[in-house]
Amino acid sequence: MVEYVIPPPPQASLAVVGGDARFPVRRIWCVGQNYAEHTREMGQEPGRAPPFFFAKPADAVVPGGGVLPFPVKTSNLHHEVELIVAIGQGGRDIPVADALSHVYGYALGLDMTRRDLQAEAKKAGRPWALAKGFDQSCPIGPVMPADRMGSPDAGRIALAVNGEIRQQGDLADMIWPVAEIVSQLSAFVALAPGDLIMTGTPAGVGAVRPGDVLHATCDGLGALDVTYGA
Repeated sequence: MVEYVIPPPPQASLAVVGGDARFPVRRIWCVGQNYAEHTREMGQEPGRAPPFFFAKPADAVVPGGGVLPFPVKTSNLHHEVELIVAIGQGGRDIPVADALSHVYGYALGLDMTRRDLQAEAKKAGRPWALAKGFDQSCPIGPVMPADRMGSPDAGRIALAVNGEIRQQGDLADMIWPVAEIVSQLSAFVALAPGDLIMTGTPAGVGAVRPGDVLHATCDGLGALDVTYGA
């Protein structure tokens, strides 16, 4: 039996629709600017250049959303609603034609972003880690197994704040669809069971303030609700 000098951290995990067993979270990879209109609102023109990736730590996950404290060190917190891919079978250099067989399921999540810190990091040519990977920056709903829903290559994804729609788009509008994202990422890192991939957000990202209620939805994945306290 392995002994540790300090207690090991708890395993981050997500509920799975239709079962009692949970999905363990290993790593969280994120795709930047994967919807054309969001790319434009961030000041760039979309194209088919290879996707770029960044990461969040596994312990940023907040299973099921709920009431969260407002993040520290930001005056410009932004919401980004995203389809999440849960990897069930690992691999490296995965062909596009085989990529979906590596997917265990899908979930709905939020890539919460300290936009002011991100803007400062971009300007200085520094990493985005503190803008994207802060505590409780990744609320995620339950994982829907792919064998129950197939691959969601189309469908409405949206987010409302205090009942007002802020973001809405269609999964068919992704510049890089799921199979290509999995294939591209596996060329850089060996994917492993438990990895999550956040696939990008549609246009309409905007500020969240203390007291705001966020309601995210995606066809086939239900809803995810988050309320920000003080």
